[in-house]
Amino acid sequence: MTDDLHRRFGVEGNNETWRLLDEGPPGPDSPPEERARFLYRAYASAYHWMETPSGTAANRARGEHLIARAAIAVGIPDVGLRHAERCLELCGEHTDLVEDWDVAFAEEAIARAHAAAGNAEAAGEHHAKASALGAAISDGDDRDVFLAELARGPWFGLGETD
Repeated sequence: MTDDLHRRFGVEGNNETWRLLDEGPPGPDSPPEERARFLYRAYASAYHWMETPSGTAANRARGEHLIARAAIAVGIPDVGLRHAERCLELCGEHTDLVEDWDVAFAEEAIARAHAAAGNAEAAGEHHAKASALGAAISDGDDRDVFLAELARGPWFGLGETD
């Protein structure tokens, strides 16, 4: 497969997964096939970013974040947490390639996964980190996008963030 096709499928999978996250993704009570399609779309996007020679560690980290959010949405927070932690790990390994908002989003996904799993203390700690990192995002538009996403649920009963 060519670089252009991998890139195209990576972008399309990412955009479609985020569209569904924004509009209301399949949840834990959705039919199994619907949940699987949603989650596999996120995995496919990340796969294509891994396969394209023009993909970077930042693309990989963003793919891990997307998988984390999809897994959390369909009710498998343990899978979401593993991918969110991998996102943060990639951000730490490639500080020269990621943006300040990548790290904030990694913490957001970790917080959300802990909240979904009922780990309120860990969720609160990571939510506070995400909030502080988000407030420090240098670009105003990026900061606004992040803070709006952080404010959006579900937060699974985590304090006043619901």
